Amino acid sequence: MLIYEYLPHELARLGVIVRAAGLDRRQVAAQVRQAQERVERARVGPVEPHHLSELFIAELRCVQWERIAAVMGREQVAVYLRSLDSRAVRREEQWLQRLMADVVEVERSGVAAPEISRHRVCQIDAWGVASRSRPAVPGPVVHLMVAPAEGAAGRAWAVHGKDGGLYRRTGCRIASVHQVLPEFGELF
Repeated sequence: MLIYEYLPHELARLGVIVRAAGLDRRQVAAQVRQAQERVERARVGPVEPHHLSELFIAELRCVQWERIAAVMGREQVAVYLRSLDSRAVRREEQWLQRLMADVVEVERSGVAAPEISRHRVCQIDAWGVASRSRPAVPGPVVHLMVAPAEGAAGRAWAVHGKDGGLYRRTGCRIASVHQVLPEFGELF
């Protein structure tokens, strides 16, 4: 049975913590502004069909950057250190507890052996099929958790490409797939 090593919200939070390590207050403040701008851009974008969306990811990251800035101000530290952030340490402990509980539950069920997998979140962009009467137009954006990333398009088509599915209803085809969590250089 498959166990997710990191869930999407854990990937987003941990990615920010990893990127924040060693940054000073000015650099963290710049990251907070960028994160807030990303949230605003995501809010005016098209609504995505799932809870896992660009807006959800942007909000998770923004909250984390704002929290880190607040911790640095409260603790009066010049540079962010993960080891001084009690919430980051507590979340890491909770992550380990969740992972161990998941493994124990799978082992207890006896259905299958636990398989811990590193999943990624990919953004799948679609475009409407061009015809003589109208040019190709941007279609729906979908975010999916997948492992490996190469399987994202196939999974998106399996979910949304069937009769009555999102891609069939909108007349769209998958145009591109790219990994958004973790960002390259984060975690693994």
